[in-house]
Amino acid sequence: MVRLGIDLGGTNIAVGVVNEQNEIIGTASVKTNAPRPAEEIADSMREACLLALGEARMTLDDVASVGVGTPGAVNEDGVVEFSANLGFNDTPLRELVEERLGKPTFIENDANCAALGEQIAGCGGGVPNFVAVTLGTGVGGGIILDGKLLTGVNGAAGEIGHMSVEMDGIPCPCGRSGCFEQYASATALVRQTREAMEQDREKTSRLWELSDGDPANVNGLVLFTAAREGDGRALMVLDKFTTYLAIGVADLINIFQPDVLCIGGGISKQGDFLIQPLIRKVEELRYTKHSKKQTTICAATLGNDAGIIGAALLSNVK
Repeated sequence: MVRLGIDLGGTNIAVGVVNEQNEIIGTASVKTNAPRPAEEIADSMREACLLALGEARMTLDDVASVGVGTPGAVNEDGVVEFSANLGFNDTPLRELVEERLGKPTFIENDANCAALGEQIAGCGGGVPNFVAVTLGTGVGGGIILDGKLLTGVNGAAGEIGHMSVEMDGIPCPCGRSGCFEQYASATALVRQTREAMEQDREKTSRLWELSDGDPANVNGLVLFTAAREGDGRALMVLDKFTTYLAIGVADLINIFQPDVLCIGGGISKQGDFLIQPLIRKVEELRYTKHSKKQTTICAATLGNDAGIIGAALLSNVK
């Protein structure tokens, strides 16, 4: 038997057919076209599932269960209480999917699904205590303790991007100031790079050439390329960025003491160039720096497949 993993995003619905070895053997993707009625989105989810099964040369009869990762807060009844990206409010997503596919269905926050995928099938290697930190537009997270997802009283646990790391800091869209994601997300890295360029009035930094002379063209790759080439201004930006990232990561380690903490998102593809400086800084901030057992910090390995695989594996932990 196989399981279906659905990554329900604001733009696309991605589905994977996952076998017993936690491998994706069939995929499909359709447009979400949100916001629109939840019933119509559920219809599109069914369409994508059937397409993925067709690629794997299987049918719904071969499916044991379905898992869905969705943005927003999800309660224990499979109801999406709120999702701005999808326009959901108290939407009974589990019920809608089960009606269309006729299979046991499990719903969870998408960041938690990605964490579960990495914990079981990726860099976590099946360890029982695992924390995922995803660096993207914001900073997402997923926490697994003793093999179980930590969801909290309202299903919204793991919003690590909104830990406060700077009093009276940069305003955050959440309404607070100084949130972790304002300093350690991919978005923050781009902003910090542009600010550094604006301070370079002589335009001697390699950053200018790599961005065709326009800070608007800056992305994370521009910064890391310049830093790898030894550009002083780029290295200063990266040092500041990894310092803030280390503050948040060390806090998570001090609180949860996971076996493994995984850094995900596009930035994580920089590998040791990002991870090694981070490890050195975290070592100075750990409360348990003298303990023989320490958390392993590593880069994610599954990429975009993490959310699909994790969703498919929800039946293991629900």
